[in-house]
Amino acid sequence: MPLVSNVLRPFAALDDTDRAILAELSANGRLANNALAERVRVAPSTCLARTRALRESGAIRGFYADVDPAALGLPLQALVSVRLTEHARAAVDAFRARSVRLPGVVSVFHVAGAEDYVLHVRAASAEALRDFVLDHLAVDPAVQHTQTSLIFEQARGLG
Repeated sequence: MPLVSNVLRPFAALDDTDRAILAELSANGRLANNALAERVRVAPSTCLARTRALRESGAIRGFYADVDPAALGLPLQALVSVRLTEHARAAVDAFRARSVRLPGVVSVFHVAGAEDYVLHVRAASAEALRDFVLDHLAVDPAVQHTQTSLIFEQARGLG
């Protein structure tokens, strides 16, 4: 999965049809092209061409299955806030590049505020989560501080 750029992409050229396609695919990424075309009121060939163009432009970054983490043997989820020791661009970029490859990391968010990053992590158990923090974050010289918050429940919003 590619890293999301930290620079906002210029999507001002998207029209109402493009935005409708994006909204429909956000709700159901498995929607067949003919059904998508019908919902956004364009010809199937037009819909397919626009969807391809949206993928090529980066407006559509990928398609994913929403899998229950427990089915993967990873029922425990947490948000791990990370404060870095240094904030030079190279240090920040290097931490991001390392963190997305760590086992169990679902998402990495570069955030404003007291912390620099929030990592969404899945683990098999509390012990495995503790080991993740100790083995991958606490020993990283770029990491000054971590704080872990367990996720009791996750619900997907409409966005």
